[in-house]
Amino acid sequence: MSIFGTGKPTPGGAPQAGPQDAAAPRPTQSPLAGIEPATPAGGADSLIIDGTVETFEEVVLKASLSVPVIVDFWAPWCGPCKQLTPTLEKVVTAAGGKVRLVKIDIDKNQMLASQLRVQSVPTVYAFFQAKPVDGFMGAVPESEIQALIDRVVAMAANGGGAPGGEAAPDIEALVAAANDAFNGGDVATAAQAFAQIAQADPNHMGALAGLARCYAAMGEATQATALLDSVPDDKKNDPAITAVKAAISLAAGADAAGDPAVHQAELAKNPDDHAARMGLGDALIARGDMAGAIDALLGVMEREPDWDDGAARKKLLTVFEALGPGDPLAKKGRRRMSSLLFS
Repeated sequence: MSIFGTGKPTPGGAPQAGPQDAAAPRPTQSPLAGIEPATPAGGADSLIIDGTVETFEEVVLKASLSVPVIVDFWAPWCGPCKQLTPTLEKVVTAAGGKVRLVKIDIDKNQMLASQLRVQSVPTVYAFFQAKPVDGFMGAVPESEIQALIDRVVAMAANGGGAPGGEAAPDIEALVAAANDAFNGGDVATAAQAFAQIAQADPNHMGALAGLARCYAAMGEATQATALLDSVPDDKKNDPAITAVKAAISLAAGADAAGDPAVHQAELAKNPDDHAARMGLGDALIARGDMAGAIDALLGVMEREPDWDDGAARKKLLTVFEALGPGDPLAKKGRRRMSSLLFS
C-alpha cells in the first residue's frame, strides 16, 4: 500500500496525538477575536459541505481566495475519522463563518487523494489563497483543531502571512527539530512533525525520508518502503532517500541475526569462520552498534575480500549509505575499506 498512491490509506497512519500530546497552552485571547466573519455564499449551510474531485476547484481552491477552507479527508471504514469529523464540524461552526469545512470521502475520490498525497486518514489540510498552508494527520484533540483554526484565521487577517506579521516558519529548522526528536527516541513526535512538514512541502525529501525512517522504527517497514517507492524518479537518488532505503535493507537482514555472543563464541573457536563474522556484523547492526558492525565486516575483508562474492564489501557499502556521506563512522570506514582493496 502506497501512502501517496492508490488503495486505502491506513487509518491514523501517523501517530495520533492524544490529550497528553496537545500543543502547549495558547494565549487565552484567540486570534479569532476582533475579526469580522466572512458571509459564505448560500447561507450558513455552506459552511460545511461534502466535496468531490469535480467540485474541488470551486469549493476549496476558489473559495479559499476569500476565506480559509479546512478540508477533511475521511473514509467510511476509518474509525478515527468518526471521532474527528464531529469535532471539526463543531469548531468550524463555532468560528461563525471565518472558515469553511469541506469533507471528502477518499473512497469516492481516490484520484484527488492521490494527487494531494494524502498519506493516511483522517488527514486535514487548511487551504488559503488556493494553497495548503497548514494541517495535521490523525484524530487529534479539540484543542489542536482549535489551534489550527486560530492560525489560519489569523493568517487570513494578516493577508496571507504568518500570524502577527512574523516570518514563515523555517522548514529546515523544523526538520532539524524532528530529527532531534527521532534521535532522542521520541519517534511518535518525530513522525507527526515530519508528516506535517511533508504536507507543507511535498517535495521536501528530508521530511519524506524522516517519515519513512519513523515508520520503519515503529515496525511499519512495508509502509516505509511504499512511501519511498512513491518518490518521483528524479528524486530517488537523493542522499536522504537512499540512506533510509539502505537502513531498511540493513534492518531486514539483521532481523534473524541472533545474539552477538553466539557469533563471538564461534569466532573464538575459528577466527576464519567468515559466516560467523558476517552474522556478528548483522547482530551488531540490529543493536545499533554500527562501529562494531563495521569492524566485523572489515574483519572478513581483511581475511578474504572476495568471500561469498564480496558479501562483506557489499554490506559495508550499505552501512555507509545508511549512515550518510557526512557521518564520521562512514568516512573512517570507507578509508579503511579502500586501504584493504588497494593495498
